[in-house]
Amino acid sequence: MEKMAISKFKATCLAVMERVRVTRKPILITRFGEPVAEVIPPSAPERPEDWLGALKGTATMSDDLTDPVVDPDDWEANRS
Repeated sequence: MEKMAISKFKATCLAVMERVRVTRKPILITRFGEPVAEVIPPSAPERPEDWLGALKGTATMSDDLTDPVVDPDDWEANRS
């Protein structure tokens, strides 16, 4: 595990926390060589087993996908 002096951690706190989040490797914070804290990545959020396909059946299709959304006579480009 990587060790870091508390003074360096204080100066680069946000960057250190981002590095831990990205690399998922903890860092031990020391003061005068003695451990005082450990910065560890957050645990992964739990996904429900049935998350895949959770939105199945929630969408509807009412019109033909090739038809324009608005009447072509209302288009500004068709106006003279």
